[in-house]
Amino acid sequence: MSDRSFLAWPFFEDRHRELAEALDAWAAVHLSAVDHSDTDAACREIVRMLGEGGWLRHSGAAAGESLDVRSLCLIRETLARHDGLADFAFAMQGLGTGAISLFGTPEQQAEWLPKTRSGAAISAFALTEPQSGSDVAASTMTAETDGNGFVLNGRKTWISNGGIADVYTVFARTGEAPGAKGLSAFVVPADTPGLKVEERLEVMAPHPLATLHFDSVKIPGSALIGERGRGFGIAMSVLDVFRSTVAAAALGFARRALDEAIDRVTSRKVQGAPLSELQMVQGHIADMAVDVDASALLVYRAAWTKDSGAARVTREAAMAKLFATDHAQQVIDKAVQLHGGDGVRHGQMVESLYREIRALRIYEGASDVQRVVIARQTLGGR
Repeated sequence: MSDRSFLAWPFFEDRHRELAEALDAWAAVHLSAVDHSDTDAACREIVRMLGEGGWLRHSGAAAGESLDVRSLCLIRETLARHDGLADFAFAMQGLGTGAISLFGTPEQQAEWLPKTRSGAAISAFALTEPQSGSDVAASTMTAETDGNGFVLNGRKTWISNGGIADVYTVFARTGEAPGAKGLSAFVVPADTPGLKVEERLEVMAPHPLATLHFDSVKIPGSALIGERGRGFGIAMSVLDVFRSTVAAAALGFARRALDEAIDRVTSRKVQGAPLSELQMVQGHIADMAVDVDASALLVYRAAWTKDSGAARVTREAAMAKLFATDHAQQVIDKAVQLHGGDGVRHGQMVESLYREIRALRIYEGASDVQRVVIARQTLGGR
């Protein structure tokens, strides 16, 4: 069983501890029965199950509430430890409607949050473009004024839940100023005429991803989230919250890898003695345990800081994501090594974790981008 002693840390309240224990028990029963042979169907099924279980109510804040980042992180860590696709499904429900939760009108919140929090609708966050990934300010997709509404033209790519989402949060250039100051955010239902799934993207860890084409997509003025020209700030605020949860997912993968490694080295024998008695193996386990705990401290510091009222946690979230994702990769690599040939055998848990973790070092701000963010925040604070 995975180490749970971290739940006694002062970052958490009793409600967080109860949430983590309850979800762990639920996941052990429900997620093991999901058929992953059809990724789209599995994702839809997991969203439905998470909604029926009440877990998705944590993915977006209702009117008058605020997002509890510690709960988001605990949920992602726990789900990632059990099933990478379940973590993905939960995360996208939160990220996809994060702008609506934080900046949406009461009407937008009333229309979409009950659906996404119950699992009745799947959401997506459409920010990345073919020529602008980490450089969001270079986005070229346009939203031109058309009477009281807008017309969207352009492409978005690497969109999680692309092709199965019911609603997209879309960022496009409204042109108030060049660069970051000329972007706005919009709510776009998936069945809006002119919105097409141009290509489904296959990746090493099967998740629903797509390139979207917006061809003269007409939307009403009421689709605007927040104010015109504030889209960049909205996107960064949402990523500030959910970047910490990416780190939490990486932590969940690392914890599972450590558990699998411990099971392996205590049960596998070499020359009549368990692998765990070899000093070099003990060194690997020690390094893995340190990486897991250090990641957890950074993740839950960032989450606690945000929940304590900080307007932004850019530095804390960037540190958590950089360290947790990079070191989860190292923990999982050690687990694969300790499994020997079985570690690279398709269907083994550590092999699945090896494929799952790699993308987390890229999406929502690649590791090198996080280093730039941390450096600027650190130098700017002196």
